Amino acid sequence: MKLLPGPLRRRREAETDGKPDGRPVDGDLRKGHEQDAREREKAGDRQRRREAALEVPIAVAGWVDERTGAGPFMRGMLYRKVPPSNWYYTLGSATLFAFLSQAITGVFLAMYYRPSATQAYESVQHITNDVFLGQLVRGMHKWGATVMVILIFMHMGRTFFFGAYKYPRELNWIIGVVLLVLTLAMGLTGYLLPFDQRSFWATVVAVNLNSSGPIIGPYLADFLRGGAEFGATTISRFYAIHMLLIPGLIAALIGAHLYLVVKLGVTAPPWMKAEKARELAKEEI
Repeated sequence: MKLLPGPLRRRREAETDGKPDGRPVDGDLRKGHEQDAREREKAGDRQRRREAALEVPIAVAGWVDERTGAGPFMRGMLYRKVPPSNWYYTLGSATLFAFLSQAITGVFLAMYYRPSATQAYESVQHITNDVFLGQLVRGMHKWGATVMVILIFMHMGRTFFFGAYKYPRELNWIIGVVLLVLTLAMGLTGYLLPFDQRSFWATVVAVNLNSSGPIIGPYLADFLRGGAEFGATTISRFYAIHMLLIPGLIAALIGAHLYLVVKLGVTAPPWMKAEKARELAKEEI
């Protein structure tokens, strides 16, 4: 600074306003500390909000467990021991997934379907040709029914060949047989709903076959037809059975089926032999 001429030195001193070169004053230090404090406070608020958000599901689960007592059941279901399994054991879950897919797509189809002898066919054509993604949803429901029937037969076959119908799982086997019959009945009642020539005459043949059964056959056929002959009430009868009666029974029996699976466990594959305890092995030796 002393090497500068007088006028330049005075101008430089006027620009600095008496501030030391490169050194902040006390006001700048206070502002910096206040800004740091505000940032730390904001970070703490964000952390507290994040922790509070994480506590919400825990609090809800505790509230539900306190009023239902579902905690022991859920722990027993989630932490139960199962034998080493393979892809054969996924057939039951695949069948359950197929049923859920049928239920969801069926709800969307029911929003546009009209169970009337004069409007059923037109409503199905409207779903297929005019409704957004209607053809996709109807195709999923149509082919999903076939997939569900195939899967439930495969699941029953796996249960039979693995010997899972024996003691103490006889009741679970009976429930599975009833579920198979209800699945076939749901396919029969749903086949008439498009109400075209093929579905109508195929249903006539199926109901006539039922009427030939002993004792209850004629009464069952009259119940399905809604009378002695096919009429305007037949399609509404089939629609009510297909949409309300059978899905409700299937859902209830699936719940009982899963409860027994969790309670009794699954059967080990037939090629797997149980290992004997070391004490028993020593006694035999």
